[in-house]
Amino acid sequence: MPRHGPAPLLPGCRLPRRGAVSCPPDLPPFMPALPPAAPPSAAPRSSWLQTWRVYLEPASLRMLTLGFSAGLPLLLVLGTLSFRLREAGIDRTTIGYLSWVGLAYAFKWAWAPLVDRLPLPLLTRTLGRRRGWLLAAQLLVAAGLVGMALADPRTQLLALVGCALVVAFGSATQDIALDALRIESAGTERQAALAATYQTGYRLAMIWAGAGVLWLAARAEVAGATGYQAGAWRVAYLAMAVSMLIGMATTLAAPEPALRPLPPFQGLRAWLHGALVAPFAEFIGRWRWQAALILALIAVYRISDVVMGIMANPFYVDLGFTKDEVAAVTKVYGVLMTLAGTFLGGALALRWGVMRVLLLGALLSAASNLLFAWLAGHGHDVGALVFVVSADNLAGGIASAAFIAYLSGLTNVQYTATQYALFSSMMLLLPKWLAGFSGQFVDAHGYAAFFTGTAALGVPVLLLVVLAAKYAKTAPNP
Repeated sequence: MPRHGPAPLLPGCRLPRRGAVSCPPDLPPFMPALPPAAPPSAAPRSSWLQTWRVYLEPASLRMLTLGFSAGLPLLLVLGTLSFRLREAGIDRTTIGYLSWVGLAYAFKWAWAPLVDRLPLPLLTRTLGRRRGWLLAAQLLVAAGLVGMALADPRTQLLALVGCALVVAFGSATQDIALDALRIESAGTERQAALAATYQTGYRLAMIWAGAGVLWLAARAEVAGATGYQAGAWRVAYLAMAVSMLIGMATTLAAPEPALRPLPPFQGLRAWLHGALVAPFAEFIGRWRWQAALILALIAVYRISDVVMGIMANPFYVDLGFTKDEVAAVTKVYGVLMTLAGTFLGGALALRWGVMRVLLLGALLSAASNLLFAWLAGHGHDVGALVFVVSADNLAGGIASAAFIAYLSGLTNVQYTATQYALFSSMMLLLPKWLAGFSGQFVDAHGYAAFFTGTAALGVPVLLLVVLAAKYAKTAPNP
């Protein structure tokens, strides 16, 4: 019987001191049967020191630098680009329309089957299927960033937008290949740890592509000159393109995960069925009616955070916090708290099982929004802001690490890239759509009611996690 899931072992199972083998409720139902029970001394429970050492394993360290490569392009085609365009005198309406460049990330599932199964000339033969696609995507991102560096938005706006689309497409493709590489590089029991180091690199890259690129552009400006300086932005974006070498070097040095051989080509129709239809049909066939439950959980798990996040920065401004206060607390300290949360979530998932930490993350994420409602009545207080941001970002980090591990455990190794791209795309569609109405709600009811409402959105998520954990125990085998 072919193996399903990213690992041949039973993640999270352990031998208690007394009794039979016990497994957490997140044990995938499609794993092979349990081997005969061994004496307790054969599988001693690891110490906390051994648990934390998972972050020093080669696979975890590779995810740190590859996560940096994945996180670098996002702000360069969204937030940072908007800053650059506005400084160049582009009107806000146009800037708003150009933010649709980011839709490439929401629809990456459309070409994920190609990344999953289509070999690339020369690269696949030299590096393997996963690393070949990963390097090709990284080269595309770097080339697009060079184009964005050379284009002046005042006179070459269409060229700049075209290059931004190249970067977004290459970045989304990199995400597809990298998610597949990560899932196939380790068993389910280590996916939360890989997710933690991946997110660490990702968020460090966002600091570099956000605050770092602005710092570089400011340092490269000609003293005494005013207005938009194309040369300064050229230096900053070229530095970002060079930064992609970190991910490229890791891709070249990383081992290619063992993959099932591709079936022989038997015509376009058969290939399209295997690449486009089979991954989705396999998921539905494996989980049957439970597929609806799983997809519902994926679609709403981060809804509290995403909807609340849209109004966070306007909220800080309306409370009178300065740019320096917001930057120091939310962009630097907040990132550190998120990283702490991801590492804690990865370690807890390794010891308790993914579903227990998934439930904890959902509960903490919803509850932390109530702290924002409290802050709305408390007013301008930097100490209070630090407290609220600490709790919110720590909760978000725990939830993110557990959620990525959960998504990873749902995939079939035969269709890793396609299935994971579908999961990671759909988890933002509903929350992003609903978040578009957040401003109207705040205008009508105020911040306190808004944050309380976003916390209430997390209640159905808790129910879905409990149901998913319960029925995962009895899910039918394919």
